[in-house]
Amino acid sequence: MRLLFFLLTSFLLLSCKEEENPDNKPVELYFPPISGTNWETLDPVDLNWNMDELEKLKRLLEENGTRGFILLKGGRIVVEEYYGKRLTGNLDFDQNSLWYWASAGKTLTATLIGMAQNEGYLDLSEPSSDYLGQGWTSMSGEQEKNISIWHHLTMTSGLDDGVGDKDDFSPSNLQYLAEPGNRWAYHNAPYTLLDRVIETSTGRDFSDYFDQKLATKIGMTGSWQRLGYNHVFFSNARSMARFGLLILANGDWAGEPVIKDKTFLNHMINTSQNLNESYGYLWWLNGKSSFMVPSLQIRFPGSFAPNAPMDMVCGLGKDGQYVCVVPSMDLVLVRMGLSPDQSLVPFMFLDDIWKILKNIIPSP
Repeated sequence: MRLLFFLLTSFLLLSCKEEENPDNKPVELYFPPISGTNWETLDPVDLNWNMDELEKLKRLLEENGTRGFILLKGGRIVVEEYYGKRLTGNLDFDQNSLWYWASAGKTLTATLIGMAQNEGYLDLSEPSSDYLGQGWTSMSGEQEKNISIWHHLTMTSGLDDGVGDKDDFSPSNLQYLAEPGNRWAYHNAPYTLLDRVIETSTGRDFSDYFDQKLATKIGMTGSWQRLGYNHVFFSNARSMARFGLLILANGDWAGEPVIKDKTFLNHMINTSQNLNESYGYLWWLNGKSSFMVPSLQIRFPGSFAPNAPMDMVCGLGKDGQYVCVVPSMDLVLVRMGLSPDQSLVPFMFLDDIWKILKNIIPSP
């Protein structure tokens, strides 16, 4: 019933227009030092934020299993809250605690693919079999060659996501269902194989390439871990916020280009295909006229988070792992924690956050 209400709300708010910087002026962003814990802050009182509503938001977060929550404004921390206990031990969750990104980490992989392409190691139009080898699926070699790296990035491989284990990337579990590019389906297995594409094309270990090209450039800490078939990134909340700030800054960090291919970056955070308007290169895009959800071949009208700004782009993961970037507000939102509603990609809780947040931050 809650999902039905959410979808109806999305439909009713279809006419919402995209928010923009009214003066169209570049905003001077702050970047925290690469190392250490120093990070400039802003007092929400000085920003004229509604403090009563902010307390309401904090209660919502705590009551729904949140462990870490950060709001950056122009790169500076305005809100940083931690709740509850770690999964192991009796220590309180704090700014040093590690948590899983789940599928929000897909955005990191997409970024690495763009970096590898910029360095000439691969091309999105190439068959992924050039790097995965023949026989990476149960299909014929000719069918495999029709699947490009771009299809992996856009969830349009055409491989059957109705198999028993959507995470299993064993060849026997990767079966033909549709021609590549003709069907959008949220399918973890083809995504996870992008790790191997990166390793084969660059000749580097995935984690080493990630650390060298991205993490050390912006001061991220954390590690990639294998959980079953999945490759999951673990970090503290501030590292997630750093990545969001990098995207807010158009791929630059303190004036230094980290994501050098701005064309790729633009494609990554905009509609990538005409099947699911709300999906880029492994990023979720708000403010589109329709969206699809995992496991369903239904196109729902409206935005997936109708109460949020229309220009918001997000990495979204299981159990409500969020890294969201809102250029029109110079805002980065990070949430780590336990599942608020048991959905595979918890759109509704993100929208619940924004129902309150839009009453906290004054209109421009």
